[in-house]
Amino acid sequence: MQSFNWKSLFVNEEQNDAAKTENQNPVTFSKTENKFPETSTTNILTETNNNPFLNEIIEVYQKGFDGLNNEGFDFFELYKSVYAVGVTNPQSYQMAFAMGKTIKSDLSKDFLLEKSKFYIVEIEKVYAKYDATGNSKNKELNNTITSQKQNLSKEITDLESQIAKLQIELEKKKADLARIDLDNKEMFAEIQLKIEANNIAKQRILESINTVITGINQYL
Repeated sequence: MQSFNWKSLFVNEEQNDAAKTENQNPVTFSKTENKFPETSTTNILTETNNNPFLNEIIEVYQKGFDGLNNEGFDFFELYKSVYAVGVTNPQSYQMAFAMGKTIKSDLSKDFLLEKSKFYIVEIEKVYAKYDATGNSKNKELNNTITSQKQNLSKEITDLESQIAKLQIELEKKKADLARIDLDNKEMFAEIQLKIEANNIAKQRILESINTVITGINQYL
């Protein structure tokens, strides 16, 4: 049974092993029997677009659509024939229908339209699966980004708070440094006066002693 495989769309190749255990039930195109065209399928939907993934994903849809082809002539064969000749050319529809009648004698417009619903339903199933996957991945990434931003914002706020506290402490230390000379000026002056008094006291006591020594030498 042919299935859509978009693991490379939302899962990196290095994550494939982990993805295998999570993706045991991939969405598939269900039908009784698949018939792959013997000739290569032309990617009629491929176009030039700035989206680098568009043509790759269109090819996935085209191959999935090809894999839904049932036995006999139905909407799929008419679709291929019409696009091969010209989708806007009325004769391409008439020629494809005539060819289909040679294969399926009871072929009718109602039959073709009814069969087209099968292909649309199967494609919509796959679209819904991978649209949900894409939105889930988008939401997961958005949540991750939001969480990272919140954590970093909190860390920045904490650091800014610490910086503000350090700035206050820094200014206080600078003020303390500036006050050292002023706060110790009086004590410094007192010490200097005491040193001066000590020098004078020593000098005077020594002078008095020397005066007596001189008197002894002179009068005795």
